[in-house]
Amino acid sequence: MQSLISDPVTELKGPTECEDGTYLFINRSEKTIRNVPQVYKELTWRKRVCYVVMRHATDRHLVPCHNQVRVSLAICTASLMMSAVIARSRLVKPVKYICLLTDQREVLSLTFELSEAKKKNFPQIPERLNCWSDGGASVMYASGKYSSRGPALIPRMKTKHRIYYIALFSVVLLGLIATGMFQFWPHSIESSAEWTLEKGSVHDAPLIRLPASSPIPERGDLSCRMHTCFDVYRCGYNPKNKIKVYIYALQRFVDEFGVPISSTGLSREYNDLLSAISDSDFYTDDVTRACLFIPSIDVLNQNSLRIRETAQALAMLPRWDKGMNHLLFNMLPGGPPDYNTALDVPRDRALLAGGGFSTWTYRQGYDVSIPVYSPLSADVVLPERQPGPRRYFILSSQTAIHREYRAELERLKEENGEALLLLDKCSNLSQGAASARKRCYKGQVYDYPQILQESSFCVVLRGARLGQAALSDVLQAGCVPVILADSYILPFSEVLDWKRASVVIPEEKLSEMYTILKSIPHRQVEEMQRQARWFWEAYFSSVKAIGLTTLQIINDRIYPYAARTYEQWNNPPVVKWSSVNSPLFLPLIPPRAPGFTAVVLTYDRIESLFRVITEISKVPSLAKLLIVWNNQNKSPPEESLWPKVGVPLKVVRTKENKLSNRFFPYDEIETEAVLAIDDDIIMLTSDELQFGYEVWREFPDRLVGYPGRLHLWDHEMGKWKYESEWTNEVSMVLTGAAFYHKYFNYLYTYKMPGDIKNWVDAHMNCEDIAMNFLVANITGKAPIKVTPRKKFKCPECTAIDGLSLDQTHMVERSECINKFASVFGTMPLKVVEHRADPVLYKDDFPEKLKSFPNIGSL
Repeated sequence: MQSLISDPVTELKGPTECEDGTYLFINRSEKTIRNVPQVYKELTWRKRVCYVVMRHATDRHLVPCHNQVRVSLAICTASLMMSAVIARSRLVKPVKYICLLTDQREVLSLTFELSEAKKKNFPQIPERLNCWSDGGASVMYASGKYSSRGPALIPRMKTKHRIYYIALFSVVLLGLIATGMFQFWPHSIESSAEWTLEKGSVHDAPLIRLPASSPIPERGDLSCRMHTCFDVYRCGYNPKNKIKVYIYALQRFVDEFGVPISSTGLSREYNDLLSAISDSDFYTDDVTRACLFIPSIDVLNQNSLRIRETAQALAMLPRWDKGMNHLLFNMLPGGPPDYNTALDVPRDRALLAGGGFSTWTYRQGYDVSIPVYSPLSADVVLPERQPGPRRYFILSSQTAIHREYRAELERLKEENGEALLLLDKCSNLSQGAASARKRCYKGQVYDYPQILQESSFCVVLRGARLGQAALSDVLQAGCVPVILADSYILPFSEVLDWKRASVVIPEEKLSEMYTILKSIPHRQVEEMQRQARWFWEAYFSSVKAIGLTTLQIINDRIYPYAARTYEQWNNPPVVKWSSVNSPLFLPLIPPRAPGFTAVVLTYDRIESLFRVITEISKVPSLAKLLIVWNNQNKSPPEESLWPKVGVPLKVVRTKENKLSNRFFPYDEIETEAVLAIDDDIIMLTSDELQFGYEVWREFPDRLVGYPGRLHLWDHEMGKWKYESEWTNEVSMVLTGAAFYHKYFNYLYTYKMPGDIKNWVDAHMNCEDIAMNFLVANITGKAPIKVTPRKKFKCPECTAIDGLSLDQTHMVERSECINKFASVFGTMPLKVVEHRADPVLYKDDFPEKLKSFPNIGSL
């Protein structure tokens, strides 16, 4: 690179005077600048470094320039000037700079000025730089333009500072990484290792001594429900909609004398149960994330427990909190002589998964009824047998049944001969495991449970306890269980439809058992046999299946929006055409009988009634009109006055004015489909009615209606509330116009629980709510709302003859819901966000090409 300095630099001798009167002395031997103002005294002779002092009225700065000095004096000077311009870009006065340029040989003083305009625009270096010394001994001119893209204007960071900042950044980064790992990596200060016997022996578990003064929990609160005794907020939001279950570490509890609280310790069944839970998606070892807690204290069999000491051990659990969110498994409750149907151990508010609940001890929607596990399920393998007729019609294999029941069974045996096989324990065999798998009849020995596969129906009678392991054996054999145990809560009845797999007969009708079973069609028996076997495979076959089913039921309560459906609980994974897919045992195809029967309930609104008849008669699928005349003080119009319709019209006069008359199973109803409609529903079009019938044909076990209604829980009042406002959800449809199967008329009239039917007739209200309760309780399904119509309008109705316009109407309907829920013992209504509309509804399509062009909107 050619030097911009053409002449040698003249050495400066003596002081050099700058414009402001500052004198610079050069001492080459010491290589320092002396006799300068105080601000310059920090300047030292640095090899190959150029310093600039920016002079202004108030500021003086020292800016280093790391450039090659000897070769490019002007470039160094230019860089210094640009640094100064940038640093002082906000100055409004002309700036004068003095550049002290150091080299191995000399120091030069350079001064230059920049105009305000150029300084604002960050100009390039002026074409002429003036450098002078004492007496004008030397003047140098450097010509040329220098771009601001020349040497670096910002000084390079020192090495020690750079190392410091890099180290600081690294420390901060490592801290952030460590914090993230701590937050998101599974951890817990109370986490416990899996406690299974393979990983830790029972004898290695810590010994806990219970003082005699240890607190004892209160007995189970029969009023507990999920919204009163369970803290759902512990479960929180879970993207997988799975509750987290924590299992306490294994401990050995003894009293103050060293006697264990259980005579058997940890049973194999309970160890298998806890092992299955710990291997499932429900398990967590982080106690802070747990929603449900399971003690490692084995209470499966109450006979092996010391009641008081077991209760004290439960109360000592670190997170017991009066049993809140704790789950206990018990299959054999009670003890002699009473044999209570629930665990006698005081347990505060803990949930109980019990095998043998009665309606007196079962807390609906809180406890879980589980089966009594049969050890034969693990020891004996019974291959699945095809459904169909078998050698015996009825078989009884239980050995410890009451003598009165056995006497009645022997009488049935005498009456029906070989169709009934009555087995008992074998008296000629030695006691032991082998004898438990044998049954005898008049000296003939049968293998148990294999003999169960030879019968169509198998009797399951109550013993000392309501819950019997024989139920599991019967299901495994594919034999339809005939359950005679009054008040027994069947296992998992909260989700399983036992009508599809069993026959429940009151104990007092044991003598009629043969006749009742003979009345069941053969096809239905085959379906029940298949369903019984599947129930065992899915929910009864192992302790693991029982435990995980229990947790899934509780999970569905906590996350109802992600709960399994009725079909998922009750239908095998692969549904065959011959299997039952309807609680009514209806075929999976539309009913054979065409059309529907319209049942019109009326009192004395003749004009409105005739208009309704005229509109309904336009529906193509109408098969018959049945008029229920509910006025005993006034006769119906003469036959000649009735509208002329193309279908049979029949008038039935009732003996009393009751709302329940609309749901009576009249012999005149010959079709399976029934349309219940009031005499003031004149706004429904024939297209709406026809479409509603077509939807019902697809879902014959549902209520299919038009305006929808909703039930809500009022937290302030602590009870249910009836809601008629327009919402996105429905749980009921008004039966002022609704399709349903005629079978429900029979159930409503003869099988309605409690005094609901009489209560409806007495209050002249809520018959539609009662029907919704009944259907939902039987099917476990929600009704289907069709078309967008949200309410019924009666232009001719007044407050006198319009029942729904009464001021007390809405209040009574809320009372109805609470009354019916109390009688049913649960809330069977299901809430859905669903509506059925025609495919081309609201499509921009020619009306003549639509099947249902006339669909109302309100």
